[in-house]
Amino acid sequence: MAGHERLRLFCALGLPAEPLERLSDWQAGLVLPAGVWTVPRESLHVTLAFLGATPRDRLEDVAGALREAVGGVKPAELRVVRYRETRSVGMVVLEDEGGRATAIAARLAGRLEALGVYRPERRPWLPHVTVLRFRERPRLAASPPDLGRVTPSEATVTMSVLRPSGAQYEVLESVSLGG
Repeated sequence: MAGHERLRLFCALGLPAEPLERLSDWQAGLVLPAGVWTVPRESLHVTLAFLGATPRDRLEDVAGALREAVGGVKPAELRVVRYRETRSVGMVVLEDEGGRATAIAARLAGRLEALGVYRPERRPWLPHVTVLRFRERPRLAASPPDLGRVTPSEATVTMSVLRPSGAQYEVLESVSLGG
């Protein structure tokens, strides 16, 4: 693609295999009404910053900002605290023990904003994993899954491609945490 084309990008923390397996098993055990679907296992992540349509020629700048934001930061330790629904998604909300994921998100937001490719949200960053999508809120009384302590080992720059079957994600850059 040419540099002027736009990519729908976000930066995220990847989840390790064991918590992904537990989360996927929890999703499979939910009794879901019509019009509610689970987010596929390969799409589960903790979003650090959603950039949206970004010029392709800024991809390396975004990747550099991510590398700087995670540099020297020990891996985050996350723990599930509750299940929550918004108008269009169900999520597992996480507690950021020690505040390391929050620090990464804040550092990243500052760097991306300085590059002119991101405008931080007004509300505080909330560590979570989107697990369900829906058109109408189902108001599930779901007990949250027990994932134990979740320690992401990587952060990614990911491209989201919208398809009729839902968004498909492709990791464009991966950065190790704690290294």
